[in-house]
Amino acid sequence: MGTIFSQILALQSSEQNRFMEKLMTKILNFYDEQSLIDVTFKVSNPTALVPAHRLILAAASPYFENLFNGHQGTNPVIEINDIDSDIFEHVITFCYTGQALITVNNVAALLKAAIALQLDDAKNSILDYLMTHIDEYTLQGAYTLERETKCEVLKQKIIEYETQNFMEISRSDEFLNFDVEKLQRILVSDNLKITREEDAYDAIQRWYNYDVPARQEQLPLLIACLRLTQLDADFLLTHILPLSGCELLTFKALSWIGVPKARPMINMRFTEPRGINATNCGEKTILAVCSELNPKLLQYNKTEDKWQEYASIKIDYACYRTILKDENLLFIGGCKSVATFNVVRSWNIRNKTWQNLPAMNQARAFHCVVELDDKIYAIGGCDGNVLSSVERYTTSDGWVFVTSLIVGRSYAGAVTLNGKIYVIGGCDNGWNLKSVECHNPDSNTWTSCADMTISHFLPSVAAHRGHIYVLSRNGAERYDLQRNTWSQLCSLEVGDGYMSCISLDNKLWAIGGQSKSADKSSVSVFDEENFCWVERGSLPQNGVFNCFVVPESLLSSL
Repeated sequence: MGTIFSQILALQSSEQNRFMEKLMTKILNFYDEQSLIDVTFKVSNPTALVPAHRLILAAASPYFENLFNGHQGTNPVIEINDIDSDIFEHVITFCYTGQALITVNNVAALLKAAIALQLDDAKNSILDYLMTHIDEYTLQGAYTLERETKCEVLKQKIIEYETQNFMEISRSDEFLNFDVEKLQRILVSDNLKITREEDAYDAIQRWYNYDVPARQEQLPLLIACLRLTQLDADFLLTHILPLSGCELLTFKALSWIGVPKARPMINMRFTEPRGINATNCGEKTILAVCSELNPKLLQYNKTEDKWQEYASIKIDYACYRTILKDENLLFIGGCKSVATFNVVRSWNIRNKTWQNLPAMNQARAFHCVVELDDKIYAIGGCDGNVLSSVERYTTSDGWVFVTSLIVGRSYAGAVTLNGKIYVIGGCDNGWNLKSVECHNPDSNTWTSCADMTISHFLPSVAAHRGHIYVLSRNGAERYDLQRNTWSQLCSLEVGDGYMSCISLDNKLWAIGGQSKSADKSSVSVFDEENFCWVERGSLPQNGVFNCFVVPESLLSSL
């Protein structure tokens, strides 16, 4: 029977999804009405009786499964002594609904209860809430909670937060008391949010000067975490070489910079800029999809700062959306005349061949597509009417509807960051939108984020160095996830045409829109230090529909 049940779940249809929804509704009704209850928990502070169903709790948590299979699990009333009654009721509710009422005041107690009761899904939701509200809870409070719970996931999330907010944290009093191991874990990160490598050096010096005698021997360990080859020779000689124990590190870096032929013989821990690691090693470049009907693919030559044609593709319809999946470009949806399509076609970049993939449930044009955790999402768009529906594709399940957008929208932008999907701007029945929504795939929910400062129609969006950037003809702005705030950037002065923005070589690129200086598509790179856009070699034609970062080796046939 178990094997048959597993096969049925693997082949879930819409009818089976409706059955499961009805089943869960009935179970929740039983819980609300306290019907068919088979266990009651007696909890304290204040004393309360909490009824439940053993099967539901056992399915939600190994703790309850083991409890009910044990000796005292057969008792009709079971005492819980180390969790307050209101907190216990919250976690029981989570077992039934997958949600809990989390606040800044109860988040610590809820986390401890979720860990004790082995509710990993609840723990993850609580940690997401905690890090989203870290300014209210305080970072010091998070440090204390991590020490009390010894929660490795919280520890990692704190490190990620410190990495993304390093400049602010390095100026805090807490930073001065970091132990050397903690500081090393932060400094080695490729995702360390700094403007230049000297910022990390300045932070090390501040930490070191706080207690020089005790930290004398630890200083070389931290200097070794820097990307020394990204510092110029003068800085290395005047700032790094005089530090006790850092002489060899300095000479290695100077040799790497000054004698390229000697690099194979120099053993250095870090030689690339931050943002380049083992998971994305190898030279990357840009592949631009120009125009919609019969698009051309153009490859960027970084050495010559020029563009050259890679391939031409025959497509006789428009308004589709493209996404890079492994070595394939997927063309999803679209329209022709008055017909809207649900087709999905895959074009292999290396072999230049087509393959048809399963069609979406909903025909869509002017929608958004993103990939997250090896799943492809098609979001919103229009089919005569503006759509709020969202569907997800996996090779095992095909296309399946997930929770719809809060606000239906087309001509929007979408990007993934930190395991979530952000849908940005667009229009709703003719009105351009400032609104932003965030999808949590773990809870299958959408939540509203702070509105942008201006509305963006058909925006280009990119995740870059822990922030989300949005560009359109209306302007440019940046989203800070931790503060849930938008701030405007200096605008690009470009004319008509599609735009695309991407992150390459730890820099933000804006590609498309008519160039100020020629009848070509503009290409610019954002200079974060001087807060301005710097022009690069323009594309030889207008109409940049989309751009992707790909390994140069993938385009080796050029």
